[in-house]
Amino acid sequence: MADTGKIDQDAVLRARVLLLGSGRLSTWEYVGAYRVLARVSPRAYLPKLVGALTRRGYELRDQEPRVRLFAEAVDVARRIEDDRRPELLGRALESYERALFAAGRRAEGRAVCEELARSGAYGRLARVLAEEGRHAEAAALYGRHLGPEGAAASGWSLVEWAAELDAAGRHEEALAVFARLVADKRRKAAEDRTPLACLVWQLAHQARMLSAAGREAEAMAARQEALAVLTRLAGAGEPVSWSNLQAWWVTLFVLSGRPGEPAATPEAPAPPFGAYAVHGWSPDTRESFFAAIPSLEREAAALRASGDLAGLVALHRRLAIRQALRWETSGRRAEETFRPVLDEGVTLARRLGDSEGVLARALTDRALFLLAVKRYGEARRDFAEAVALQDGPARPVSPISHPTSQK
Repeated sequence: MADTGKIDQDAVLRARVLLLGSGRLSTWEYVGAYRVLARVSPRAYLPKLVGALTRRGYELRDQEPRVRLFAEAVDVARRIEDDRRPELLGRALESYERALFAAGRRAEGRAVCEELARSGAYGRLARVLAEEGRHAEAAALYGRHLGPEGAAASGWSLVEWAAELDAAGRHEEALAVFARLVADKRRKAAEDRTPLACLVWQLAHQARMLSAAGREAEAMAARQEALAVLTRLAGAGEPVSWSNLQAWWVTLFVLSGRPGEPAATPEAPAPPFGAYAVHGWSPDTRESFFAAIPSLEREAAALRASGDLAGLVALHRRLAIRQALRWETSGRRAEETFRPVLDEGVTLARRLGDSEGVLARALTDRALFLLAVKRYGEARRDFAEAVALQDGPARPVSPISHPTSQK
């Protein structure tokens, strides 16, 4: 029993009556009651206070009050003395670091991420390092936790690891990690255990990586395999049911645009390309990425007026990537709200010609989006044209064999 000698017993009684009442309480009333009762019965009420403080923090819009509530939740969680402590402390720390980043207090937020990483939750720290351009450190952190083979890694972790290896200049290692992801997806697709759309997106990205590394014969093979899978999709549709895989499409699309963006530095952080924006980017980098849209639109208007078509094509793709991310994360995913952006990209690229693969890239971008909205026939036509521009006439590629009949 806690020492109640200096506790206001009237306050304790009021808190108990409040909680036992039949009326609906606000989150703030719960916070007040749990603060009082946690002094009397810490084992029972400290965990409840952590939850109430966290809920109240998410209700607030002003950043600094949110930070203070989450900081209190962390302090309360540290005082818990049973097996609930690690989980509750971890959740409180995650909320606290997000609030710190949203408030522009990156150094403090990074320190919290470092504490989380010491307990095994390394992902946020790796992404924060990536945001600050510390790609070698981020890649090393992934490597330490995922192991030399990455056997137990999720597909998302492998994409993030490969992205950081690539950004650190370790291109062959990045290709090896990404190849493991593709091989796993190919094996599952052959067993009808994953949507074919994911395999196409991953093969298309693998082809980009191989081309950038000068391994053009392998890039060609990846594109031809992706075309074969798309051909099957156009003819028979998906063998397995799926509802929402756009996160995969948009993450790889955004990652493909990293070479066109300013390099990240600690003074000028950028998004952690390769991580999904909803659960991977810090609030400040996500906000700045979207906040750049108006200035990019003004720059695009100036390029149109000046007749700089090559500059406009490049800038249009930077805008398209931001608009794609907004489309996917907004929850309003009507095809007609985003497709015109990619249509314009193809139109501009046709005017410019296929100099340096610009038209092939624009067609590929549109094809992979059309795949995301299940327009398989149209996606196949665009991708086939892109492949022909890069590789010449399509070569026969054996489709993925399936042990089960097509559904």
